[in-house]
Amino acid sequence: MQRRHLMQATIGGTLAMMLAQKAAAQDSDAQTQASLQTVMAFMGAMGSGDSETVGNLMADDMVWQNEGDATLPWIGTWDGKARVFQFMDLFGQNFQTTAWQNEDAFAKGDTVAVFGRMNGITTHSGAEIGEFSFALRAKTRDGKVVLWQWFEDSFAVSKAYHNG
Repeated sequence: MQRRHLMQATIGGTLAMMLAQKAAAQDSDAQTQASLQTVMAFMGAMGSGDSETVGNLMADDMVWQNEGDATLPWIGTWDGKARVFQFMDLFGQNFQTTAWQNEDAFAKGDTVAVFGRMNGITTHSGAEIGEFSFALRAKTRDGKVVLWQWFEDSFAVSKAYHNG
């Protein structure tokens, strides 16, 4: 009889753990999907120049980080919504995107990664950069972007910016 109770308790405990894991996975899947939707909506709004939507999808404490050649005026860390909008203005004055292609996008929980290729013209020199790759790591919280960490081929961008 004791063996039967032990078996029932073990099976019951295992079943409870499996159901808890499934519920956590469903919550995680919902968060993952929401994060991916938020980041893609933010990216789309930037691409279309919809600053109202960009602002609505941006957390007040958002951090934008551009990794790369520090001699480019838009490279660095921009903290807070007001500073991120300043970055966007500065970037827009110095860079005109002529081609954009997202190739892969992955999400897990609050983190999204996007990889792709793009091209542009630096208005400083008027030179076309040539197609180059980019990578993005973004984080979301409560339906808003809190981190936008951007990686690009800054050698190609810097060369076009400085040398034309």
